[in-house]
Amino acid sequence: MGGSSVRQFLRLVRIALTLLRFGVDDIALSGFRQPWVRLLARLVTLGRRFDGTRGERLRMALERLGPIFVKFGQVLSTRRDLVPTDIADELSKLQDRVPPFPSAQSVALIEKALGRPVAELFDTFDPNPVASASIAQVHFATLKDGREVAVKVLRPGMLRAIEDDMALLHRLAVWVERVSSDGKRLKPREVVAEFDTYLHDELDLVREAANAAQLRRNMQGLDIILIPEMMWDYCRDNVIVMERMKGVPISQMDRLREAGVDIKKLARDGVTIFFTQVFRDGFFHADMHPGNIMVSVEPATLGRYIALDFGIIGTLTEVDKDYLAQNFIAFFRRDYKRVAELHIESGWVPADTKVNELEGAIRAVCEPHFDRPLKDISLGQVLMRLFQTSRRFNVEIQPQLVLLQKTLLNIEGLGRELDPDLDLWSTAKPFLERWMNEQIGWRGFLAALKAEAPRYAHMLPELPRLVHQSLSRGGGAPREAILLEMLAEQKRTNRMLRAAMWVAGGFFLGLLAAQWFMALHEQGFGGPG
Repeated sequence: MGGSSVRQFLRLVRIALTLLRFGVDDIALSGFRQPWVRLLARLVTLGRRFDGTRGERLRMALERLGPIFVKFGQVLSTRRDLVPTDIADELSKLQDRVPPFPSAQSVALIEKALGRPVAELFDTFDPNPVASASIAQVHFATLKDGREVAVKVLRPGMLRAIEDDMALLHRLAVWVERVSSDGKRLKPREVVAEFDTYLHDELDLVREAANAAQLRRNMQGLDIILIPEMMWDYCRDNVIVMERMKGVPISQMDRLREAGVDIKKLARDGVTIFFTQVFRDGFFHADMHPGNIMVSVEPATLGRYIALDFGIIGTLTEVDKDYLAQNFIAFFRRDYKRVAELHIESGWVPADTKVNELEGAIRAVCEPHFDRPLKDISLGQVLMRLFQTSRRFNVEIQPQLVLLQKTLLNIEGLGRELDPDLDLWSTAKPFLERWMNEQIGWRGFLAALKAEAPRYAHMLPELPRLVHQSLSRGGGAPREAILLEMLAEQKRTNRMLRAAMWVAGGFFLGLLAAQWFMALHEQGFGGPG
């Protein structure tokens, strides 16, 4: 047995003993329906008594097992389709409370990564970390040119620990998929694989720095959030140096009020930031818990969010964004039939699902919430009920949207803390409707036409040659079919070009009319008599 196998075996023994100590085996086995599993659950718990609720016991076990399991519990807390509500609520309390590693070790890692002594790199360096989490810790320093910076150092030995624990989680996911009746629908192997990817992304600090730089560019026109600048000359895969951000943690609302921050506006701005990153950019900060957010109290930037820790970033394709936006808008309009149709069109439910049955189930979930004042509606509660309903219709959970669900719940929870009267739905609705208009309205049409123009410019001159080649290869009926198809394509192209010409002509005439009226006004013809 090799060293790696021995290490994994000993880790497995420790995990098993910890789970038995907190009675997690009883929690896990109780979720299976097979008679032999239920019998096994009775046997393994015979004569054992546990203190605390099942959610508390699971949380304490994960905290005892270390940072990888803590992070997995945090992700699991957002999957209310996978775990009961009481367990999900308890897992949401998990925090990265990790003691810092020795300062001498931190200094040695910095010097090795950057190739020079700390005294040469920085004018000042504080050996006492200001923050310590499961993946890295942060020190404050000052560069030789006087700029104040934060130095983030990866915790040593993390790669080996993560790979050992992830190997065990992968095996557990395979077992759950084989034994559980819901295994295929809930995709445990894909969820663990997604989690594995996020963790390895967090281990590459250069990737985190690149994420921060992208977010900083995306958010430049939005004067409600600040992103630290990366000092690229000092960035390596295990050490990064960034602009030091000064602010008050968002959880300290008394201090924010004393500084003159508008708390209600802060809540609305958080919603705006989330929907802008998700639907405009498809690139969003996916770890927006209070520990990663501060608020500026500097006079020039008072009340702006300060985002930190960019290790976990979510991305969405254009298809994902369009599907989500249409779902949200259908919910806002209480168009449950459209929600059901979208689930079927996207492949989330089997194609033979009856639209009217799915529509009725969704209506039963949503109507009790919409009958209350909008400010009392919890999107988190709606999502939870939808997940519970999804089992009946064999809804396949989409792993690529796990981060979005997690972030949305974080944003809503934060918003409610800041402003209990926050109306998330009415705040989001105008944004989404405007975004959809830009995608499928005239603006969307013009943007698509502009994007496709270079392709059409190359394609149209080649069209006669392509038609000739296609017809030369065909014969008889197929040849006629090809000709008809090419002619239909040509007609579609002509219609698009005519529409573009009408739009351009209308726009040009509108400009001429506007200039003419302005000229009349300047000459006194449009003023009062």
